[in-house]
Amino acid sequence: MLKILPIVFAIIAISLSVYGLITRDYQLNFLMIFFLGLSMLTLGIREFQSKRKAYGLFLIGVFLFSTYASIQSFIW
Repeated sequence: MLKILPIVFAIIAISLSVYGLITRDYQLNFLMIFFLGLSMLTLGIREFQSKRKAYGLFLIGVFLFSTYASIQSFIW
């Protein structure tokens, strides 16, 4: 399950970014950032399971920052 989810989240994020580039409509960037953050979260959980805690903490920190940035861009 944790091998499939990052790929699915990355595909969603890439498709949103391609849509934004083609149409020059950047209103969905907050969703792209959110799905990239979810991808980082699943990678961080997988790293914790494989006993690489420093890299797992870094990826979870990236998730928290990207979630914060996504919420901020949604509000503004």
